[in-house]
Amino acid sequence: MRPILAGEALVQIGAGDAAAKAGPAAEMVFGDWYPAMRSGVLKRGAAKVTVLLDIPMLVGRKDDGVLFAMRDLCPHRGIPLSAGWFDGDTVQCKYHGWRFEPCTGRCEEIPSLTTFDGLAPTKIYANSFPVVERDGYAWVYVPPAGAGRVTDLVGLPPVPELPKFSGKYKSAYLSAELPCNVDHGIIGLMDPAHGPFVHRAWWWRSAASIHEKTKLFEPLKDSENGGRNAGFRMSAHTPSSNSLPYKMIGKPVTTIDFVLPNRRYETVRAVNARGKERWLTTLTTVTPVTASTCRIDVLAAWNIGYYVPFVRPVAMYFGRKFVGQDQQTMVEQARGLRSNPGLMLIDDADKPAKWYFALKQRRLTGVGEHPMAGPEELHWRS
Repeated sequence: MRPILAGEALVQIGAGDAAAKAGPAAEMVFGDWYPAMRSGVLKRGAAKVTVLLDIPMLVGRKDDGVLFAMRDLCPHRGIPLSAGWFDGDTVQCKYHGWRFEPCTGRCEEIPSLTTFDGLAPTKIYANSFPVVERDGYAWVYVPPAGAGRVTDLVGLPPVPELPKFSGKYKSAYLSAELPCNVDHGIIGLMDPAHGPFVHRAWWWRSAASIHEKTKLFEPLKDSENGGRNAGFRMSAHTPSSNSLPYKMIGKPVTTIDFVLPNRRYETVRAVNARGKERWLTTLTTVTPVTASTCRIDVLAAWNIGYYVPFVRPVAMYFGRKFVGQDQQTMVEQARGLRSNPGLMLIDDADKPAKWYFALKQRRLTGVGEHPMAGPEELHWRS
């Protein structure tokens, strides 16, 4: 079939069409870890601005190598702290020179004070957030409203981490901005039926490769955290035989986990004829930037041919193509979502999306059971 929009016309939708603006907003989940940015861009004595869950943030690295994350706002008169100065140890506001220790947010100096003032600067705090460097990302914990200052990691959920199964491996990452809310980004992430259409390519899948599939799913109830990071698992299975990369690995077994609020883990493991295990893992997150926009980050690691120089560049090339296809689809979808139309979810291909919405509401309200009573078999064509 011939595309309705082709060539330059398709590119222009994402490049300058006013109708490609973000769609409706979605409620965001606070009280968890989100990847703010790649930690490698944060050199010692440097700080950068980003937005996370509608919060403008100043994320940086002190001269001693420690990362920090602050709300990009001076508590005195509201000017962004990023308009001021960072000397590698403290952040100073441009407006009145208030100086803050960025890891704790504690005010260290108010230049305008005199000996007649009784105000103690160290009793004043700018908003700061816990931040941990893991897998090349600066992960920031964003507390719920009214939680007060979070001073340490005690009681917080574990920081997400990409699974690895050997000491020697290669890794790569990709990132793309999406002009849709986090819900649409996530249900696109877990959608099992779009592959032959969005990702149609000689190196992945073709329209002719569509066939019926049966997969077993099981609930992940996360009883240790009160269901905070509950989810579901596509149980261990042989991955799609109509995907060229999986064919190249041999006869692998794949497990896919979706975990609240926004994480998809995929583990592919195979044993070759010599009894050596080959593995590939990915951690994909869809992070709300604002209530109506989000960002997808894909982190991958593998030990398959890790010693071959060209493997990583080739993986990055095709990975960019793959993520770019999803990004283009979200740009196009955003045009339709601007009018906030009524949408539908069908069984069985959209069942994971239904589980996600139920799990999210359960977490937001603290009421209800896991939507899966037990293992469930789903059927679809893709």
